[in-house]
Amino acid sequence: MKYSGWPDSGELVVGKVDEITDFGVFVDLEEYEDTRGLCHISEVASGWIKNVRDHVREGQTVVAKVLDVDTGSQQIDLSIKDVNEHQRKEKIQEWKNEQKADKWMSLAFGEDVTDDEYSEIANAVLAEYETLYDGFEQAAIHGVSALEDVDLDEDEVEAIVDTARQNVSVPYVNVTGYIDIRCPTGDGVDDIKEALKAAEGDDVPEEIQLEVTYVGAPEYRIKVRAPDYKTAETALEDAAARAKEVIESRGGTGEFHRERHEDDE
Repeated sequence: MKYSGWPDSGELVVGKVDEITDFGVFVDLEEYEDTRGLCHISEVASGWIKNVRDHVREGQTVVAKVLDVDTGSQQIDLSIKDVNEHQRKEKIQEWKNEQKADKWMSLAFGEDVTDDEYSEIANAVLAEYETLYDGFEQAAIHGVSALEDVDLDEDEVEAIVDTARQNVSVPYVNVTGYIDIRCPTGDGVDDIKEALKAAEGDDVPEEIQLEVTYVGAPEYRIKVRAPDYKTAETALEDAAARAKEVIESRGGTGEFHRERHEDDE
């Protein structure tokens, strides 16, 4: 997706070196339609420059800082030297992510989607998320609920979610805990089964994978896979709490701990 209009002063932009002259470098901006900037020789690199070509080459992808924008003369002044390595890597990754999101939009709505339709859908997502990539990533993690506040119709939401689920690689974390469940009553076995069923939960969010397995009496393992540690830890503690509540209501006891007991090794 390329933006219409002009970048803002201070913004970092990705561009491709189009022309090298004795006084500087002309750069085609990759993120803006039909937009070109000039990086003066003094802004190409620090120190005295004898030959600009020692620092950049035609066709090279660069990250530059926008120094000034004059829409009247249609001139954009850029600086390559004012971008440090961390900023360069971060901006390039952001740009690559948006290229991926652009491809996903085509997959979701077809190559024949009009520019107006594309812009309408993209702007709706951007009203809720900082980037299109963020919108697709959240759709992959949370499904339809991630887009419930986005001004899109049901078919459009489903198209984004389906495409996201098939194409977005979502980072997940795993956490594990244990719960000791004891119930001395006559129906203890059934009560423990009910407690374990409660631990697994009936309304666990779809982005969370939760599994309860037997380790060795009276210990059971709870494994949680989730998009981030905070979500995973909360789901783990909630699962243990549900099991504990059920077993205690039946006259038993439940004790949650993070490490496996040594006598179970």
